[in-house]
Parts: sequence; C-alpha cells; structure tokens
Amino acid sequence: MTTGGGHGSRWLDRLRTLLRPGSTGRAVAIVALVAVTLLGSAYALGRSLIPDRPRHSAAGVTGDMDKAQYADQPPAEPSPSASESPSEAGQDGASRDAADDTLFGAHVTTGDARVALTFDDGPDPQYTPQVLAALREYGVRATFCVVGEMAQSHPDLIQAIVADGHTICNHSWNHDVTLGKRSTATIRADLLRTNEAIRAAAPDAPIVWYRQPGGAWTYPVVSVAHGLGMTPLHWDVDPADWEAPGAAKIASTVLGGVEPGSIVLMHDAGGNRQGTVDALYRILPTLTSRFQLEALPTDAT
Repeated sequence: MTTGGGHGSRWLDRLRTLLRPGSTGRAVAIVALVAVTLLGSAYALGRSLIPDRPRHSAAGVTGDMDKAQYADQPPAEPSPSASESPSEAGQDGASRDAADDTLFGAHVTTGDARVALTFDDGPDPQYTPQVLAALREYGVRATFCVVGEMAQSHPDLIQAIVADGHTICNHSWNHDVTLGKRSTATIRADLLRTNEAIRAAAPDAPIVWYRQPGGAWTYPVVSVAHGLGMTPLHWDVDPADWEAPGAAKIASTVLGGVEPGSIVLMHDAGGNRQGTVDALYRILPTLTSRFQLEALPTDAT
C-alpha cells in the first residue's frame, strides 16, 4: 500500500516502543497493532475486489466496449457489389433503389417519369377479370406478379393477362415470405417451378421480374433471381389494400403517394379484393390524366 505509507511507519515505530518489556502500555499496544494489521489487510482485499475503471477514448466512448457490445451478434449479411445491383447505371431511380440496404438493390421506381401499377398474388378467378376490365377501359397496361400455384390452377387467366399486353412477374410458388432465408437450391427450385407454371400457360411470355413475398428481401434470393435472368421488383406506394380498408382509403393513399417513377403495390388475389377493384375506378381517371401509366418493360431492364 503506497498511499499514506509514511504515516503508517510512524505508527509502527510508536507501537514497537510500547511493546518493549516493562512498558505500561503493552497490552494497549498489542490491541492497536492487531487492529492496524487487520485494517491494512481489509483495505488491500477491498482494492483487489474493485475492477479497474474502464478506459475512455477522446470521444468519451468506453475503450473496451467495442469488443463486448457486438460479440454475441451474428455477422451482417454481405451486400451485393455495385456490379451485382439490378439498378443499372444511368437509371434515374438508381439512387433511390440503393437508399435502403434491406432491399439489396430491388427496384423501387421505374427509373423514369412513368408510373407502374402492379397487382400481386393472383391470378384469381373472381377479381383478376375485374381488374383486367378496369385497366382495359382506361387503356392502361400493368404488371401482374403471379403466384405459381395460382398460375397452374388458372392458366386461362395468365393467357388473358398476356393477351391484354400486361407484364408477368414471378411472385414465388406459394407466397412463402420466408423463402429468402432458405437455401439457394430451395429458392432456385421455387422460382423455376413458378416460371414453368407461367410458361405452361403462356410459353412466349417473358418473365424478367421477380417480387419477393412480403418484400422480405435477402441477398440469396436477389442473387438467385439475377441468376435466372430476373430483376428484383419492390415498390414505393403501398395502400395496404390487402387489409381491405375500403375503396376510398385505397384510392386516397395511392393518389396522395404517387409521383413520377412510382411503382404502386396492389392485389388482385389473396382475399376479398373488391375494394381494390372499386378503387381502380377512382384511381385510373386521375392517374391517367397526370402520368403515363405503363407495364414494366419485358426487354433489357
């Protein structure tokens, strides 16, 4: 113990004097000596139990914290390189596409001033024909993100979609929102099976887009889609019509959110979609007067 060392030495000298034979204070000195010894031992023991103060950097951050804070966290998934991103150089929407790392480069805009309406989860024998009729009435072509098992069950509707000039997009076999977390072999088999169901109905239909169920993108699912010649497709306007909020709410959200380059997410299947159908008759007159509505291209993207 270094602090107060001189003071302790003086006390010990006095105690030695008192401990000499014949000293009248011998008994008292012995007690005092024992007390000092015990106190010194207690102090040393206490110091040994107190951890050292954490070191701080100039910024005020604990020096050892970096090592402990992330030790139990899994490593981040690798992000695709710029050469792997589906946002091609020169597209207006590229910077917006790259803004959210959780999308792994999936397109959220059309890349120019055109607006794209997209319809998910079909085809459905009750609602898809009504959506097609509304689009036909206003001369609008859209993009249909179809589920493989639905395409297999309703090949006539796949043919009707293609015949009206709409674009077909792969939306997985059975809308598995966890597909992106599965093995690349499983993802590939799922997407190929869906493409086969689409082509069984419309052999010449180009399939150059893929939309992940729930927008739950992962690097593996994006990589597999690219490997199969498909570009990942997200959106930037979502009226949450799958919650069936009613035609007025759907129309209000779409009309208030669309801007040049928007990709609008709606549904023609997966539940009661009458609200979406009815909303189209409110949406289409306004949108066609303000924007150029087009199906997503089926050539180079």
